[in-house]
Amino acid sequence: MVIDLDNGFDFTIIAENNFYDTVDAQTFHDEDAQQIFDHLQSRMQLIPFGDYLKRYIFTKAGFEGNLEDVPLKEYQCIIVDSFQENSTPKSFNETSTKFSALTKNWLTQTSVNRQVVFLLGFGLNMSVSDVSNFLVKVLRERDFNFKNPSEVVCWYCFVNGYKFPKYVQLMETYEKLPVGGELGGDLTIGVRDMFASVHNEEELISRLSLIKADNNGRFFSVTAKKNFDILYEKTKEIIAKCYSDDAQQQAWRDSVEYRDRVDNSTLLTIEEKNNRAAVIRNSAKTITPDDITESDVEKYLCCGVPFDKKGNLIKFNRSIFAKHFSSKRMSRQHINELLKNKVDIDRFDLITLCFFVHAMDDETDNNKRRYINFVNDVNRILVECNMGELYIANPYECFLLMCILSDCPMGTYADVLEKSFS
Repeated sequence: MVIDLDNGFDFTIIAENNFYDTVDAQTFHDEDAQQIFDHLQSRMQLIPFGDYLKRYIFTKAGFEGNLEDVPLKEYQCIIVDSFQENSTPKSFNETSTKFSALTKNWLTQTSVNRQVVFLLGFGLNMSVSDVSNFLVKVLRERDFNFKNPSEVVCWYCFVNGYKFPKYVQLMETYEKLPVGGELGGDLTIGVRDMFASVHNEEELISRLSLIKADNNGRFFSVTAKKNFDILYEKTKEIIAKCYSDDAQQQAWRDSVEYRDRVDNSTLLTIEEKNNRAAVIRNSAKTITPDDITESDVEKYLCCGVPFDKKGNLIKFNRSIFAKHFSSKRMSRQHINELLKNKVDIDRFDLITLCFFVHAMDDETDNNKRRYINFVNDVNRILVECNMGELYIANPYECFLLMCILSDCPMGTYADVLEKSFS
């Protein structure tokens, strides 16, 4: 049985109802930025990881009523007992932290890392679907990374109902394998399908040997990088066109200004005046995508965020939406790290770029059609990257969905961000 993480809390249903209440209001198009700002401030709350974990335990234990009526210590006892029953340690690595402190953290923290989810998967005897839901719906991260041997082994154990000791045994076998080839050229779906057809332990180890490489533990998604590069190139093309259009408009204004200034001059003939005005008008430089830098992209994607005297974006903790949008802004430093493969590309990097591309689409003047195009496009990319579709209960994703429905998406986006720093 797969446990519905929304059950009882109705996270998605509540978020959807609030979303449509806002965007369907008669005043939305006249006051879109203010409406979105008010929605985010009063009706959107980050749902802590601990609430999802309580919901999972509450449902699996067959409790009835309100999960908040169950004392925290009872949830902690259930976790400890389940971990002992399933031969699961309190951590993947040695730790001096008391188990009671760890369980309290898991039940109260806003977020946790992926390793905690895998450990809970073993300790609470989760199905592979349950673990997948926690990764995608709760952490808002990618599903199992089939280029990461540890996650592959976890997946294999969950699929077959094996306990933690089996995971340890399989990882010890993997560690003894020689460094082999690297599937860096394969797409995420291709690698996932390769393991999905595994029928026994021998096949698993054989295929794990193909992805063992001397990569210092980094497992980049080629599919995510491919989609990021495509979206980033489109972003640069859009910005280059904006700069070129601005340059042409300025050149036109300069030519008109020149023509007005010399209009009554008798030193030049009309032909000379016209020729000189034409030269000025045609002097605008055409900007190409190659001319666009990370700073240019930052300027557009972080519009609305104030800069300090040194020209750097001010810290996002000064925004009232700091918790909502934490680690989701495309600063030039972050973009540079993504381009140089220094950090992994996450769902929010892809969603933000895809939003910008659709928000700047001049050919689509119908708000609902633009919304549908954006949702379909970004969901296709997220699914292809094994990251799960858009989740309206996530404040940042809800924010972008509301902006894309406004008459001027990027203007609304900038206005809301600016308001959050006021």
